[in-house]
Amino acid sequence: MVTVVTGKNTEVKFGQGLPTVIIAERINPTGRKNLAEELRQGRLDIVKTDAKRQSDAGAHIIDVNVGAVSVNEVEMLPKAVKKVMEVTDKPICIDSANPKAIKAALDVYPYKALINSVNGKEESMEEILPMVKESGCAVICLTMDEAGIKNDVESRLNVARKIIKRAEA
Repeated sequence: MVTVVTGKNTEVKFGQGLPTVIIAERINPTGRKNLAEELRQGRLDIVKTDAKRQSDAGAHIIDVNVGAVSVNEVEMLPKAVKKVMEVTDKPICIDSANPKAIKAALDVYPYKALINSVNGKEESMEEILPMVKESGCAVICLTMDEAGIKNDVESRLNVARKIIKRAEA
């Protein structure tokens, strides 16, 4: 199986037997006080700079995460996605735990995105999978559910199967 995500004039394929794909994850305010503060102020200078640097350094996909205390993700995530599109043609990974923010970002991204992420929790599958189906984007699946992260391989595979079954329904 080959997964494809796209940006303006750019297509990235990944899957078994294909070369490793680099997803740049610098645009994330976790542990970055200056980025978190800038996002709270509604500014995107660091986002723009980080996107350009990561793209120039060879990243294939640019992950965009604006989740921080007192940041309105529904407002800022689509703005950040637009800002990233100004400086790179690379595909974007929309990274949020907030389904409304993901939807808002998908609404401004005219290409095939990657969503980070859905998991095996009922709420996550109910909120994220319909957006995936509607937009045709790809999604990262985390093998955890209401009971948390599984300790053994078979349990993790069972969660993965549950997510796939739900996505295909």
